[in-house]
Amino acid sequence: MAILILGLALWSGGHLFKRLAPEARAAMGAKGRGPITLVLLGGVILMVIGYRMSDGAFFWGRHPATVGINNLLMLLSVYLFAVAGMKTALARRMRHPMLGAVKVWALAHLLVNGDVASFILFGGLLAWAVLEVILINRAEPEWTPPPAKPASKEIIAVVATLVIYAGIVAVHYALGYPTFG
Repeated sequence: MAILILGLALWSGGHLFKRLAPEARAAMGAKGRGPITLVLLGGVILMVIGYRMSDGAFFWGRHPATVGINNLLMLLSVYLFAVAGMKTALARRMRHPMLGAVKVWALAHLLVNGDVASFILFGGLLAWAVLEVILINRAEPEWTPPPAKPASKEIIAVVATLVIYAGIVAVHYALGYPTFG
C-alpha cells in the first residue's frame, strides 16, 4: 500500500507544484519539464505497481448494473479527454474537460471497485482533480473559451473516443480486468 500512496503523492505533487509554488516552478523554466515529467512518470509506475500489489478490506464488488454504468461513464470520460485535446464545442462550454474526465473516470472506477486500494487510488486521483480545478480557478479566475472549430472536429472526437475506448477495453482484458463482466 505504501508504494501506491507514494505513487499517488508523486503524481499529485508533480501536478500541484506549479499551483502551490508558482515562483519555484517558474524559476525552473523550460529545464523543469524533464524533472517534472520524470516525477509524474515515476508516480504512474508506482501507482500501477502499488495497486497490483495491494490487498486489503473489500466492501463491494462488480454487479451487472454497476458495470454497465461504469462503461457508460468511461465512454464519457474518454470523450471528455478527446474534447480537451481537440477543443470541440463542449470545450468552449466547459473550462476543465480533462480534469472533468479524470473525475468521471475515478467515480466510474470507484463504482465497481470497492476495496481499500481502489479507494486510495481512484479516490486520491478524484481528490487531486477537484483540488487542481479549485487552484486553477483561484489562480486564473478569468477564462477565455477556445475559438470555434469546424464540425468535422466533433466527428473526429467521437470516432477517436470509440477507438481509444476499444483500446482501453483490450488492455483491461489483457491485464485480467474484464470490462464487460
